[in-house]
Amino acid sequence: MQRRDFLRMAVGVTAGPMIPWVQAAQEPAGTRPNILLITADDMSCDSVGVFGCQVEGTTPVLDHLAGEGVRFTYAHVQVANCVPSRNVMQTGRYPHTSGVEGFYQVRPDFPILPDLLKQQGYFVGIKGKVAHSTPYQPYPWDMVMDLKQEAQAGKGNTEFFYRFTHDAIAAARQVDKPFYLLVNIIDPHTPFYGLGKGLTEVADPNKPSRVFTAQEIAVPGFLPDTPATRKELAHYYSSVRRADDCVAATLKALQDSGTADDTVVLFLSDHGMPFPFAKTNVYHHSTRTPWIVRWPGRVKPGTVDATHMISAIDFAPTVLDIAGIRRPAGMQGRSFLPLLLGQAQEGREYVIKEYNENSGGARHPMRAVETQKYCYIFNPWATGERRFRTATQGMETYREMQRLAASDPAMAARLRVFDYRAVEEFYDCEKDPDALHNLIGDPQYRPQIDQLRRTLEDWMVQTRDHCLEAFRRRDNPQVLEAYMRSVEQASLQRQGKASTAKGKKKAKNKAADPDD
Repeated sequence: MQRRDFLRMAVGVTAGPMIPWVQAAQEPAGTRPNILLITADDMSCDSVGVFGCQVEGTTPVLDHLAGEGVRFTYAHVQVANCVPSRNVMQTGRYPHTSGVEGFYQVRPDFPILPDLLKQQGYFVGIKGKVAHSTPYQPYPWDMVMDLKQEAQAGKGNTEFFYRFTHDAIAAARQVDKPFYLLVNIIDPHTPFYGLGKGLTEVADPNKPSRVFTAQEIAVPGFLPDTPATRKELAHYYSSVRRADDCVAATLKALQDSGTADDTVVLFLSDHGMPFPFAKTNVYHHSTRTPWIVRWPGRVKPGTVDATHMISAIDFAPTVLDIAGIRRPAGMQGRSFLPLLLGQAQEGREYVIKEYNENSGGARHPMRAVETQKYCYIFNPWATGERRFRTATQGMETYREMQRLAASDPAMAARLRVFDYRAVEEFYDCEKDPDALHNLIGDPQYRPQIDQLRRTLEDWMVQTRDHCLEAFRRRDNPQVLEAYMRSVEQASLQRQGKASTAKGKKKAKNKAADPDD
């Protein structure tokens, strides 16, 4: 099947009849809704057309999907790197609570969403990002299409997305079970479509339905507008379009299966774009995600929720609510099923975000609380001695910032902010969503800063965050240094154990997910 056929046919689903919402333990499988989760990898919220993208034509399929359901203006993930972010969705717990603060996994006895759904008769399958989305190894999925299989066709191959979705639905139907499918699209994660190291053009067999040029794109306000940055961003947006193509293929398979009217479709990204000041941070653009939910007969098409704030920790409780399954004790998220049904919900005035370490184990703990208007950030590592280490420093855009900083004092100051930060940051997200002006010392905002400090501290107490004492004594550099030494030592010990375990598995598992 040709890519243009996917795009033409995949989005023609209309709202079907009302789907009963029932207790899973009391009703046969056929009465429970199927659940299809589609995720994008490293896609900023405002890269999607209906979420305010300034580049025309990036996501026609997602735009159409949003028109068939509800989209959330104020949706965030908890963590802006892959494994911890995806783990929050499957456990309903914050990273420092589940223990998955970096690129490692939970204990096999830890309750996770796929387990809970399987126990209640759901067929569970996954495609893409398997290691990053699996809480422990080996995990007993009913169907898996992993990176080894995908590598045969290359990243972004729409045929593979159609095939997996089609085959998984058929397998679930054969055993008379409702399905929970995770379709994880690796785009627009690096490497971008057609782009090699040093901005060299490379051949790529899986061409997006539209390829963007440097002249067509808009540069986010938190990045320098230079030819090099524009070229890198053009390939990023082409990869966004290819992700949209993969959504089209997935929805086409769902429609062809005849189960679209009985399926709740959820789409979001695991975090923001893989550029400086977005991925592996806690800024507004780091965690804001394009969350769309389509549920024929239950969610009113074309709904825009611009009132409530939801976040990834709410995903598991919401899915369990949709399936009519009681959630286990310990989940820290909160179901937003009432919002899907058009009701109001109190207590959704802010979201809490955190970051702990990168894929290499480098520790740079951050905590943040964001409301619809403000964002407060605590960086216990930012005492001026440690330099931030993250995958986005491998981007050509970061190297461009370094080159410009040699002769541009303003860029030098901006680069220093990225590399060294401040212990506290505060931004007016309405006026400054790109987080260009740290207002932590502005007396005009003192009431708002103090309020968000209290909110963050209360959350730290409730969740037993190991950052709590450092936060309470944030004005004491010695306390912050002692805290950092302790978490860095813990990371080194964990890496040693992980290296030993990986060495034993190396011969059996040569494929790996992209680094974050």
